[in-house]
This record gives sequence, C-alpha cells and structure tokens, in this order.
Amino acid sequence: MSPSRTFFEIPTIDLSLAQSPESKPILLKQLRHALLSVGFLYITNHGVSDEVITDLVDVLPKLFSLSDAAKEEIALHNSPHFLGYSNVGAETTGGKADRREQVEFATELNATYSLGKPLYERLRGPNQWPSQLPQLKPIVNLYISELTSLGERFLHLVAEALSLPPSTFLPFLSDQHRLKLVHYPGSTSSSLALDANTDETQGVGPHKDSSGWWTFLLQASPPSVKGLQVLNKAGTWIDVPNIPGTFVVNIGQAFEVVTNGVCKATTHRVLTEPGSAERLSVPFFQGVRRDLTKDEAVGTLRGEFERIAATESIAGEESEEGLKIDSPFLRGKYETWGESQLRTKVRSHMDVGRRFYGEVYEMYLNDD
Repeated sequence: MSPSRTFFEIPTIDLSLAQSPESKPILLKQLRHALLSVGFLYITNHGVSDEVITDLVDVLPKLFSLSDAAKEEIALHNSPHFLGYSNVGAETTGGKADRREQVEFATELNATYSLGKPLYERLRGPNQWPSQLPQLKPIVNLYISELTSLGERFLHLVAEALSLPPSTFLPFLSDQHRLKLVHYPGSTSSSLALDANTDETQGVGPHKDSSGWWTFLLQASPPSVKGLQVLNKAGTWIDVPNIPGTFVVNIGQAFEVVTNGVCKATTHRVLTEPGSAERLSVPFFQGVRRDLTKDEAVGTLRGEFERIAATESIAGEESEEGLKIDSPFLRGKYETWGESQLRTKVRSHMDVGRRFYGEVYEMYLNDD
C-alpha cells in the first residue's frame, strides 16, 4: 500500500466542538476521517469529570496490591459471567498467554438465566467485589455509569459523521457493558509468577476488540509509560502514547460488521519490553445486544454503507497481519453475537468454560 493511503499517528478530536453550530461540522469531518481511515482516535473534553477518573486511578494500586487470598475471593473462575480477577497468563490472545493481571466488571445486573433460554444469557450477571476494598464498588459503578453515558453521546456523533440519524446505532447496544481494570507488572517485576507459555513481551497479543461495539480506554499510568501500539494499513506498528485528559477510542468488531466493513476495527497490542515499568489500563467495552443476529447486523444498514463505500475515498485494505485476526462473529459458525461472545470467552478462559459450560466446551474449542 502507498504510504499516503495509511496513517502514522492517531487523530485527536475535541468533543466540545459539538456544542457550537459553527464548530460542529469541523468535528464531524475529523471524526468521519477517523472512522473511515484509522479506526482509532483520542477524544478530549469528553465530559467525564476529573474526580470520577482520579478516584478510579487512585484505587487501582490498592486493588492490585491485595493479598492472593483477597484476589481469590473474587476469582473469575468462580463466575459463569466471566467477571472477576484473573492472574498473569490466565487469558490468551492468539494462542499465547497475556502478561497481565486484571479484574473484569460489568454493568451491575442480576443473573436471569433459566433453562430454555439461550445459553449465552448466562453471560448476564452480577459482579464480584473484594470485601477488603469496599470503596471499590461505588467507584467502579459510577465510572461504568459515566462511560455508558459518554458512549451513547459519542455514538450520536458517529452517526452524524456518517450522515445518518443520530440514534441509528443505539438499538444495537446491550443492557450490560464491560470494564477491565488491568495491571501489566513490567518486565522487571518478580512478584507475579509467569506461566511457561507466557511471552514476556506480550502484554496483550495482536487483536481486534471482539468484546463490544466501541472501546473507551483510559491509560492510567504516567505518560512516560508506553506499550500500546496500533497496526496501520501498511503493516507498521504505531505507538499510542498516553495523553493526559484523553480517552483512546477504537472500533470493535461488531461495529465493523454493521458498517459492512466500511469502518474497520484496527489491530492493536500491548508490549512489555525488557526493563519496562508496570502499566495500568482501564478499557470500557460498549456492549452489543446478545440476540443480534448476523443477518440483522449485516443487513440493517447495508444500503447506507454501500453508498458510502461507492462515494467515499476510504484508505484501502488492511495489512497482511491485520487480515489474519479472527472475526468470530462474522466468520464463525454461530448466528448470534451472544453465542460468538460465549465462544470467545470460553476459549480465552478455558477453566471457566470447563466448569460452567461443559455442554459446549469441546465444541467451542474444536470448531475451527
């Protein structure tokens, strides 16, 4: 691909431009470019208060310094909803263990699954909270509420940038969004044992976000701490530095499907280079309706995006490495977003899959 047909930095978009009729067209033009040609962007003046963000950032070291027993109390392997704590190497990307520990939360909902419902409805359920850190629950719940609101405001702008009615994308959203609190221990840390299959440089391997509609990432370490990279369409890895006051926002695979590939999810990774410092990260995954079918996802807006593809200059195809990333919803064997998500979760956390989803465990692991 010609270098002029790809990107070499991540655009920054000031959401406050939407407040004025004079400046809003500038925002929409910038956002349209990011949607069609990059798939990643920074947002500033996003409306989430400094206090909400600071409270979350400040509690992260306390969370990850809890004792092993306190972490085991909320272990993910006890949750059929795949919510809770998992240690370094417990999750895999591209067949390799990721070098991070994390706690997964979601919009606080009761479990409603019963026999006769689709099995993927078991993904809906409550969080696990550490008894030794009671302040965590209100901080996380408020943050999820604020990011849920931000995500919906942002989707209105995305629709307008694509010349669609502002509410176009809201019917695709789920009642439950997910949040990860992530700690990359750094390559010099000896406090967390590594599994033999863990690549010490792989914080998270190359992937596209398969967990939601859009991702809103808070890089919660000092700006000097690096690691996040995105793959441009020429196959070059581009650093995504931590810019204070911003969220990094990127397209998820479901959004790529609904836009008929016009707005592509961009491959990204996190590296933990030798001598790197520990890194804290908070991705919020905007949830997709579990009952969304492939036909509905591909067909609902097909005409609109065929017109965009026919009239817009879109920056070409992906790199060879990007094309290799699995798209389990579109290319897989299962017709609903919920089942493709359940399959992804089972394959990423096989201990949970064996424990709670024995009836489909072997099928999901051997269906490709």
